[in-house]
Amino acid sequence: MISTVLVVCIGNVCRSPVAARLLALNCPELKVESAGLGALVDHEIDPDFGEVATENGVDISGHKARQFNAELASTYDLILVMEKNHIRTIADMAPQLQGKTMLFGHWIGPKEISDPYRRSQEFRKAVFDLLQAASTHWSEKLSGKSNG
Repeated sequence: MISTVLVVCIGNVCRSPVAARLLALNCPELKVESAGLGALVDHEIDPDFGEVATENGVDISGHKARQFNAELASTYDLILVMEKNHIRTIADMAPQLQGKTMLFGHWIGPKEISDPYRRSQEFRKAVFDLLQAASTHWSEKLSGKSNG
């Protein structure tokens, strides 16, 4: 049974913190946190993407970016990443984590979810919508109930 989830992107200031908050909202019984493969350590969420999240009812207050590493990741049951190359990076870093690493967009395609950092408002909104859809599908799978 999965009780802990780590959501991973690159900087840990856009996709993974918002995705983690969305998943935690849908699955309050889970411990859901985030990290970045090249984290902007201790930075708050990107203000532009944070604005999109806030406008859509996601509280991102208190987020501080943290660096992904194998020791941290080994304490989680499931690792969800945004892009296929993140899976390869994690597998190269720690082969033992490969079996529990999947795309956050697995159930919506599978789709990779592109980085919205310094992109247009329209692009940021599209990324948020993908994160929201993926989160809904993951919450259904992880909680064993269907929201549709």
